[in-house]
Amino acid sequence: MSNKRRIKDGILQGITYFASFFSIAALLLIIGFVFLNGFKLLNWDLITHNYEAVSHIADLKEGSIPGIYEPTRTLADDVYYSTKWGLGLKDDINLQGKTVVVVSYVHPDSPFMMLNNKGVGEEDLYLSTDFEIIRIAFDDAASALSVYGSENMINILDGQDSFRELEFATSGGGIRGSIITTLYLIGLTLIIALPIGIGSAIYLNEYAPNNKLTRLIRSLIETLTGIPSIIYGLMGLAIFVPITVKLTSATGGNLISGAMTLAVILLPIVIRTTEESLKVVPDDYRYASLALGASKTQTTFKVILPNALSGILTATILAIGRIIGESAALVFAIGTAIKDEISLTDKSTSLAVHIWSMMTDEPANIELSTTIAIIILIIVLTLNITVKLLSRKMMRKFGANA
Repeated sequence: MSNKRRIKDGILQGITYFASFFSIAALLLIIGFVFLNGFKLLNWDLITHNYEAVSHIADLKEGSIPGIYEPTRTLADDVYYSTKWGLGLKDDINLQGKTVVVVSYVHPDSPFMMLNNKGVGEEDLYLSTDFEIIRIAFDDAASALSVYGSENMINILDGQDSFRELEFATSGGGIRGSIITTLYLIGLTLIIALPIGIGSAIYLNEYAPNNKLTRLIRSLIETLTGIPSIIYGLMGLAIFVPITVKLTSATGGNLISGAMTLAVILLPIVIRTTEESLKVVPDDYRYASLALGASKTQTTFKVILPNALSGILTATILAIGRIIGESAALVFAIGTAIKDEISLTDKSTSLAVHIWSMMTDEPANIELSTTIAIIILIIVLTLNITVKLLSRKMMRKFGANA
């Protein structure tokens, strides 16, 4: 080999190594950024709690007065306790990464255990642990606000013999509704896209003649993969939303219209991936099946499809990843309202749209957005592993080649 050839091969090899290193480094930097910023907010409460906090406004019951309420247990060092009112508060970080004042301890005989409800409803209220204290208003003094911290709130409360109004709320900021919406979208979209996509691929590869029309169809399918997803979102808003509004109880963007929009986005991916998996099945399998007396349909569904199962499941994995990661199209087709109660005919948000919503806040909530990104990665990884295990099990059952 000449020196010129060695130099050329070395340059090409160096370019290959540099491109690979650059890709891996960029991926690691992104993953590192996501985990460094989002891991501290990752907890089970974030996944199971509602997004909307329930606020209450209350005042003291008639005859309730402060006294001397020694705590019945040892309190943590970060808890500020009012012996006069029997209330322990501490500073904490809520599910959205914001500093709040939460109830850590309430004495059983504290006046805060029996409060008048000044809001909607007639039932009495009481303070419990993990409630967030927003403000305590007094008649002849400045209000104690959570923004100044739990120590300041306890000091002000200790200097008063009564208060005019107490505002507190349950913990909000959870993403339970967005997770449920995402899972609904995955199920509905796959139910629509997979039968149509796989059926189209079977027809194009096994039945359609190789002529200008079928080649044009394949070209159009490949072209669809390059269309920006926001264009699909406009299509969903113009076509699928009115259809669902007319046929269901929906009044605007909804889960069904979102799933139909995503199904259109996924069809090119499913069709092309499935068709390629059908092409790699050896023609000898087809000839042998036909020679044994099987019909074309029997050969396709009992011989070809089981051997192409691995590629079909790969298309499913790609489809699931696209569903979870899609946001631009869903902003139009399903809306951006973060909901806790999920309905097929109502607006809600997927996890990706939830990130978009958090990043449009002022200031942008980067911590919560990266935490949701971690959850998305976990969901995708879990679904991929599940599909892979299912693929192996089914291929063993049908005796298909990997």
